[in-house]
Amino acid sequence: MTAQFGARSAILFPLAVLGLLAFVTFWVDKAVQPQAPRIDGSSRHDPDYIMHNFETTQTDTSGALRYKLAAAEMKHYPDDDSTDLVKPRYTQYALDKPYTRVEGDTGLVSSDGEQVDLHGNVKVTRQAFEGKGEMTVETDYLEIRPNDEYVSTESPVVIKQAPKTVIYATGMVYDKKKQTVTLLNKVRAHYVRPPIENKQAKPKVANGKVKRTTKNKQ
Repeated sequence: MTAQFGARSAILFPLAVLGLLAFVTFWVDKAVQPQAPRIDGSSRHDPDYIMHNFETTQTDTSGALRYKLAAAEMKHYPDDDSTDLVKPRYTQYALDKPYTRVEGDTGLVSSDGEQVDLHGNVKVTRQAFEGKGEMTVETDYLEIRPNDEYVSTESPVVIKQAPKTVIYATGMVYDKKKQTVTLLNKVRAHYVRPPIENKQAKPKVANGKVKRTTKNKQ
């Protein structure tokens, strides 16, 4: 079944979707905070350090894994205190809960982590759990403002809930403070109803012929 919605449809998605995007701001605020500016007199946009194929993790007080941040490459630029990431991938873990992961082709973290731009094959994934299928948000660009708890894009967005629910839209705004996801334009949802079991009695077959049983009317 396919449903059409008007432009700028504000849809209150299940909390799973909100949590899926909410953790992105956590990633920026906790895991990718840029270092303090270095006063070295440099005015050129050249990196002062580069890391390749790095991975960092954090655990809680009991030793359980909380998050893992990895990237093929990270470059820090002292002139504007920005950080470039190639193939960034952040995974958040919680006890007895599904993991959530955000990834993209490239990422740019601004000074003080006030804005993060993810470009190319951006995907946010919530692991399947307790009979609920995997959920993903796919787009080619996300702008993240962690201090405002605000995530937005003007690009096409595809939200998938396994096994067969898909929501399409152009443009999306996630506002954590309002606990809403607003799909801006060309919103379309497609889902498949689960099969309904036919409880009617099936005809009996005897000697290759269909035999139907009827009740005598009184």
